[in-house]
Amino acid sequence: MERIELPRRGFGGAPIGNLFEEVPEEQARATIDAAWDQGVRLYDTAPHYGLGLSERRLGAALAGRSGYVLSTKVGRLLVPASSGGRRDGEGFDVPADLERVWDFSRDGVRRSLAESLARLGLPAIDIALIHDPDDHVEQAIEQAYPALAEARAEGSVRAIGVGMNQWQAPLRFVQETDIDVVMLAGRYTLLDQSGLPLLEECVKRGVRVLAAGVFNSGLLATGEPAGTYNYQPAPEPMVERARRIAAVCERHGVTLPQAAMAFPLRHPAIATVVLGARAPQEVVANAALWSRPVPDALWAELEAEELLQALG
Repeated sequence: MERIELPRRGFGGAPIGNLFEEVPEEQARATIDAAWDQGVRLYDTAPHYGLGLSERRLGAALAGRSGYVLSTKVGRLLVPASSGGRRDGEGFDVPADLERVWDFSRDGVRRSLAESLARLGLPAIDIALIHDPDDHVEQAIEQAYPALAEARAEGSVRAIGVGMNQWQAPLRFVQETDIDVVMLAGRYTLLDQSGLPLLEECVKRGVRVLAAGVFNSGLLATGEPAGTYNYQPAPEPMVERARRIAAVCERHGVTLPQAAMAFPLRHPAIATVVLGARAPQEVVANAALWSRPVPDALWAELEAEELLQALG
């Protein structure tokens, strides 16, 4: 099968699924349009993001366009909710008329793909990722993976993989299955390089990595480190480490978010950096930072200061 080409930049679709707060329809569409105008050609989404809202919005915005790569995920089926409410209880500001049910079975994966295609308005998906199987690793390897491999063989999916916020379980997938890609969130960043063993194995086996969560949920998102780390209030030692990194960046004329975006692509396993956005201004600002070169001397000083693990 032809190897899928992966763009260097990707758009993360969780924010336009109303993550944490509502994003009006017009703003969501303008955000996707801004990403397209800035040359972004990989778009990532999931049923989990806003109970299908992100998939519907991306499908509508990309309709009639070509030359992009779209990834979505399996593992959570959306079913009618037993009780309603304004918010869905998992961080998305959407009506809770549906609820998520974990399902990594063959039938569940096939159903999830079919329902995602319907929401996206597409006949096929470029990349399908097994989403967060932290507590279901055995079933995901034994049932979800073969189901995706079938879909890949049939042509309804071009590439398959796993997407997680940890590196240990994805390492098992890389070693025990024939996946094409891994989406690794938050485990290969300026603050956390714990995912290096996974990346090294990916290089050996030709599995490419999509780096997500490169701001570690917010701590690296601005020039002055503050806010959350891994979606929790940032511990003071981590804030202090980020401040030390920011000071080194400043000495080299680089901002902290600029370095955070550039860092993952230094590793040969990383094919794409995926950045979420909820407003056009964020997309434009990220594109401007992306276009600025980062001097090698910055990485060398961070390594010398033991603020960054040196590559082998």
